[in-house]
Amino acid sequence: MKLWQKSESVNINKKIEIFTIGKDKEYDLLLAPADILGNMAHAIMLAQIGLLEKLEAQILLDTLKEIYFDKKDFVIDEGIEDVHSQIEFLLTKKLGDLGKRIHAGRSRNDQVLVDLKLFFRSKIENIIVQIEGLFEALITQSNLNKNLLLPGYTHLQIAMPSSFGLWFGAYAESLVDDLTVLKGAFDIINKNPLGSGAGYGSSFPLNRKLTTTLLGFNDLNYNVVYAQMTRGKSELILAQAIANIAQTLSRLAMDVCLFNSQNFSYISLPSEMTTGSSIMPHKKNPDVAELIRAKSNKLKSLPTEIAFILSNLPSGYHRDMQTIKECIFPGIAEIEDLLDISAFMVKNLQPKENLLEDVKFDLLFSVENVNSEVMKGMPFRDAYIKVGNEIESGQFEPNKDLNHTLEGSIGNLCNDEISNNFLAVKNSFGFKEINEKLGNLLNYKII
Repeated sequence: MKLWQKSESVNINKKIEIFTIGKDKEYDLLLAPADILGNMAHAIMLAQIGLLEKLEAQILLDTLKEIYFDKKDFVIDEGIEDVHSQIEFLLTKKLGDLGKRIHAGRSRNDQVLVDLKLFFRSKIENIIVQIEGLFEALITQSNLNKNLLLPGYTHLQIAMPSSFGLWFGAYAESLVDDLTVLKGAFDIINKNPLGSGAGYGSSFPLNRKLTTTLLGFNDLNYNVVYAQMTRGKSELILAQAIANIAQTLSRLAMDVCLFNSQNFSYISLPSEMTTGSSIMPHKKNPDVAELIRAKSNKLKSLPTEIAFILSNLPSGYHRDMQTIKECIFPGIAEIEDLLDISAFMVKNLQPKENLLEDVKFDLLFSVENVNSEVMKGMPFRDAYIKVGNEIESGQFEPNKDLNHTLEGSIGNLCNDEISNNFLAVKNSFGFKEINEKLGNLLNYKII
């Protein structure tokens, strides 16, 4: 029997049931741990306001804890609509009428919202771990190769000297900003909607601040109508943060594809990371970078996909929002995989030495010659014209004595500062405190 059914005599058409449930049961399995934690916090709160006896609440907590630690074997039985129904069914099966009392003061709407927010929060923690792995790989490569020069480009034309230290470090710092954007999404997600019911609250004297503390939320969504409006909005903002990370990965992957090609030949990938051709025996294709590029570019469309689902929806809950799971859940899994394989790729990139000794790169040093004249007292515009004339007349001799000392340049990468910024953003999420609160919830004793 469904949570919304009043009588077993009235059943929905099987074809309609299959269509409306869709892939929801598949994704709901991922929400089971979050749903159990939400139930535990709700049971404690019901006891605190007198809707459950303390002994009843403790029995519910002990049973929910058993289900939580058996979650590897958790399944949604045939005929059960979703994870929320399954857990309530298990409680009722084990505890009789006491199991049915868990739903007082709650709607499936705010129950789903709590589950999603707890799930997204845990997934953000996983994504941070993956981002950190890639960040460390980039910083390590940057420090190891800080003295290896690399052509810098604008408009795909050689521009000025760069270095592998700068190149790797640039993507490391990009991840700091990506992490900052993810923190913004996290701050919006990490608010408690429990108690908002179907979007209009409850006449029970629910203690929403108690469940907020128990579940480790930073705050609550105060307005009950808006709490329901965060369904879809949370996913959209998280998708935007994921797309931001994907932008960094796709650009890095494109650089690898270019720099690995014979026309550039600035880096190489080990043979075990490349594929060959069925007809051309010389080929060593950078498939890993190409697939990172393609999958990252696909993830950039994720916010648009979710935004279109939400288009023109008025306030309140609509079943349209269920389909967002089919976008955001795979998107989360994809970005985790991409970050992991990108870190592996970066660790195994092999930069080439002495690249700028080739005469074809001599013009990279034109600005060095201009700056040298300026240091001798010549006005910049005159120095620019002088060096330009030397280039056109074939009399240009590059000054390869580089002395870049400004912050963030070839000779002063500032990787320690970048690492400190990364650590500061990472620590601002506060997962240590959150996980302590969830640990306390799992071991909560009312009596």
